[in-house]
Amino acid sequence: MNTVPRMPEVNRIRFGSAFLCSAVLLVGPASQPLLGQTSRDVTQATVEQWMTDLSNWGRWGDDDQLGTLNLITQEKRLEAIGLAQVGTSVSMSHNYLKEQALDATSPFEHQMLGVGSPGAFRSDRYSIAYHGYAHSHLDALCHMMYEGQLYNGYIRDDEVTEGGCDKLAIINFKQGIVTRGILMDIARLKGVDYLEPGTPIYVEDLEAWEREAGVRVGSGDVVLVRSGRWARRAELGAWRTGREAAGLHASVVPWLRDRGVAILGSDYTNDVLPSGVQGVTQPIHQLMLVALGTPLFDNLDLEAVAAEAARQGRWEFMLVAAPLAVEGGTGSPLNPLAIF
Repeated sequence: MNTVPRMPEVNRIRFGSAFLCSAVLLVGPASQPLLGQTSRDVTQATVEQWMTDLSNWGRWGDDDQLGTLNLITQEKRLEAIGLAQVGTSVSMSHNYLKEQALDATSPFEHQMLGVGSPGAFRSDRYSIAYHGYAHSHLDALCHMMYEGQLYNGYIRDDEVTEGGCDKLAIINFKQGIVTRGILMDIARLKGVDYLEPGTPIYVEDLEAWEREAGVRVGSGDVVLVRSGRWARRAELGAWRTGREAAGLHASVVPWLRDRGVAILGSDYTNDVLPSGVQGVTQPIHQLMLVALGTPLFDNLDLEAVAAEAARQGRWEFMLVAAPLAVEGGTGSPLNPLAIF
């Protein structure tokens, strides 16, 4: 059995001193403020320190498997339902790509069954390897590990087998997600149709958007960051999004934790690529999934919801998402909805 020690004991000490007493935590030799910091100077050592200092391990108990979905309370759901004021529903899933492309190396497989037979019914078979850079999906908390451990100290080799994830699987989200969604349209903020691949998004951008849109991210929210990926693809064609993509810089993670974000999502895979942190390819994924226990929406199509939000002049809405009920699954393709 893997004997890597669990971290909750360390974090309980930090919760007591840092969060209950509102002390300012400092990171590394540069003594940068931890929570709410906006420095762009993030190194591999910083990320490793944040794996402990930002960790939610033990926050909701040693057996917790929901992570920051615990922040979506009954009261939060009722508040979100109140945002459905005009009854307009907008899909935030891109149509699943059936053709192989630079950004869709594992296309959606759709096989028709029974065509040409005399029977009245027709059917089909779907097959999809949805993780990656093409298909809209939700990452479960067992999707990624760090140094042999998953979120909340679960041991990878104990919990993830050929049969699936015994802990932290997508089945834990079977009851669905209903909360406030906030669209942060960074391409619109910059006055462009889309950000160029490799463009990092910083805390300053997120806070500038809050001022522009008149919203403030709060506990239990789903934050959706639009870079315009699909608008660029429609205009210029596919490119290797696994190598170069606009997205969040690692320095935003303390801010996201400070605000109590329940789920993070974007029209790419959330991380800017290249990451800008030497030695860490996807620090957003690593910190959010493993340290914070925050599920991720990847490859959403935010074009239609951005257009509707702009039409209404309203960037918050009721968000509804229901992943597939797959025991042991590392995530799920899905079609999340924004309801205005």
